[in-house]
Amino acid sequence: MNEFDLIEKYFNWKNLNSDMLGVGDDCALISIETQHQLATSVDTLIEDVHFPKNTSAHDVAYKALAVNLSDLAAMGATPLYFTLALTLPTIDESWLKDFSSSLKALSKKYDIQLIGGDTTKGALSITINATGILPKDQALLRSTAKVGDYIFVSNTIGDAALAWQQIQNNKKPNPKLLKKFNTPEPQVVLGQKLLGIVNSCIDISDGLEQDLSHILNKSGVGAKINISDIPLCDEVAIYIEDTYDWCLPLSGGDDYELCFTVSKDNADKVESIEKELDVALTKIGIVTENKDLEIVGLDKTCKSYQHF
Repeated sequence: MNEFDLIEKYFNWKNLNSDMLGVGDDCALISIETQHQLATSVDTLIEDVHFPKNTSAHDVAYKALAVNLSDLAAMGATPLYFTLALTLPTIDESWLKDFSSSLKALSKKYDIQLIGGDTTKGALSITINATGILPKDQALLRSTAKVGDYIFVSNTIGDAALAWQQIQNNKKPNPKLLKKFNTPEPQVVLGQKLLGIVNSCIDISDGLEQDLSHILNKSGVGAKINISDIPLCDEVAIYIEDTYDWCLPLSGGDDYELCFTVSKDNADKVESIEKELDVALTKIGIVTENKDLEIVGLDKTCKSYQHF
């Protein structure tokens, strides 16, 4: 099987919208509506860096697309299309079948179209460039937090980090934790609902402490959060009780939840969204005038994930 046969068999899904020209030409063609903007993001996952060597093809494909969808969610964008650059050590058709099937299922769930990409030989890595659309000048940004804003996070923090720690220590995480690590649920609908309501937003990928700090630095503000307010699942809560290692949920990463700030006047709208979507939205602190991040209850420095 050569490169072109591989693409035709596993990645030419022939399900594009009528305003797109996708796989099969030198470039994809896309038409967009007037008075809208495109939001685009790219992420690379590398074996033994972003996922363990024995991770299933299903989970590798899912996570590769999910982390990009999470970036679109953080901007409030509606997913539109993505491209895929796949580097493979060998052509394993069983692996490719599972990879393609998982990628296709998640793309269908969020109505995002695969429109092109590239395949090459080398160490296993997956790069996805995802693009979404949203009304012009309405994107959720990191740079627009306001003093006095409440700080919220979605769902629970630290689940994936605990799973990864257990994997590194040759322990098998329970299915709930492993699912959060391998197949995180991007908060796409939540991001769309937050448009016009919240002042700033980011997805939590490298750790709550670091990603919240991105908002603060870009906005020129500070924040005060309390570790006792951070929402934890039962497994992480037990881990904290045993170790008092708050660095795990604060800086562990791989949550792919949303962290956002909202004015007090719009806080009741957040509560309405929480009920409408049946997603937990927890207030963990407030944006302050000083330009530091104060973490009440933490007596040490935590180090979030660094790519280099």
